[in-house]
Amino acid sequence: MLNLRSLRNLALYFALALALSLNVIATAAERPPERPPNLIYIMCDDLGYGDLGSFGQKVIQTPHLDRLAAGGMRFTDFYSGATVCRPSRLVLWTGFHSGHTAINSNQGYVLKPSDVTVAERLKRAGYATGGVGKWALGDVTNPGHPNKQGFDFWMGYLSQSNAHNYYPTHLWRNMEEFPLKGNVLMDHPAARGRVADPKHRVTYSHDVMTEQAFDFIRKHQDKPFLLHIHWTIPHTNNEGGRVTGDGQEVPDYGIYKDKDWPNPEKGQAAMITRMDGDVGRLVKLLKDLKIEKDTLIVFTSDNGPHQEGGHKMEYFDANGPLRGMKRDLYEGGIRVPMIAYWPGKIKPGTVSDHPSAFWDWTPTACELAGLDIPKDTDGISFVNAMLGKKQQKHDYLFWAYGPKTAVRQGHWKAVQVAKNKPWELYDLRTDIGEKNDLAKAHPDVVAKMKQLAETARSK
Repeated sequence: MLNLRSLRNLALYFALALALSLNVIATAAERPPERPPNLIYIMCDDLGYGDLGSFGQKVIQTPHLDRLAAGGMRFTDFYSGATVCRPSRLVLWTGFHSGHTAINSNQGYVLKPSDVTVAERLKRAGYATGGVGKWALGDVTNPGHPNKQGFDFWMGYLSQSNAHNYYPTHLWRNMEEFPLKGNVLMDHPAARGRVADPKHRVTYSHDVMTEQAFDFIRKHQDKPFLLHIHWTIPHTNNEGGRVTGDGQEVPDYGIYKDKDWPNPEKGQAAMITRMDGDVGRLVKLLKDLKIEKDTLIVFTSDNGPHQEGGHKMEYFDANGPLRGMKRDLYEGGIRVPMIAYWPGKIKPGTVSDHPSAFWDWTPTACELAGLDIPKDTDGISFVNAMLGKKQQKHDYLFWAYGPKTAVRQGHWKAVQVAKNKPWELYDLRTDIGEKNDLAKAHPDVVAKMKQLAETARSK
């Protein structure tokens, strides 16, 4: 039987427990829910696996990207969507590899209303969506324009071919032409309207697009945003290379001006270092706005390095230890540098060898935005890889480029360079440069890879 003291103590205990529980409830109510991260996807054009210091570059200076890698994670086995521009972008936007996309080469394609881009998906989660750079999948006359494909804002080139020119007369800001002061096109048949007169190169398109990207961040700093920065650097001006012998268009050679190099190589290096400086400015802006820890930056390239416009790929060892370049399905054409940076979430100075590719961006972005990961995708979210957790892996990765085909499964990589050519087989554990063809020694593996290629092409 309880006495008076026991009853008093029991009442005191319940009163204390009630007060503690109410305090916990009040604290939880006051604590704001964790905000979904801002997502910035930076994709350069024709930047090679070996073009960054953090991936082995010895000559071209990329200090800001090297710091980004030191503060985040390098993905050593990351792949583009294709080995050339337009199909690689199509893979990135839609989340399907090139066995399931409408094109796998640079032939024309306009996004349809039935195509669902990653921007459309994130708008459903309340994200502001913006992009700058090269689009290549539609214009103001058709449903492929970025404003009709989920982007609230777009600034840059709509035409893939016009994007060769770093000094065009105009860019596109949403549905309107945006004049670039002082630029005058060269009157030369080989220029095809894509080369500016050297005496009238005033406004550098890269700088304009970069400032527009920064303005988008400032405008949307208070809510989650998706921003794609698709810089055209260091793609050459193909037509400019044919007309003048030098397609590496840049306002100045910067720290390389006194180098005893051919001008196209000075231009190539200067373009990359200029872009690297803009990455540094981007990170500083995020810090100044106090949203750096709320923002994931992914940096990569749309395909392997080029050898055009007077530039020689070997001059700076642009593909590093890899074989091949742009338009190849060897590693040099499709394996690209990738850095993921998210302070407080991604452990600094880490490295992942998780094999992943452009079609993984859609499920990754959806997971980070708090959306259900779509089932209509070939991708697998690599969020766990970034956070150092157990990561689901692909059964295989697949690429097609016209008559060329490549499949990677685990450490095996199979390549067929033409329909009538035999399949080649490489063990990437010991032969990242794809020098030793093991097809004859492992016919069973080749047969399996051929079957995977057939599976990848089925709808």
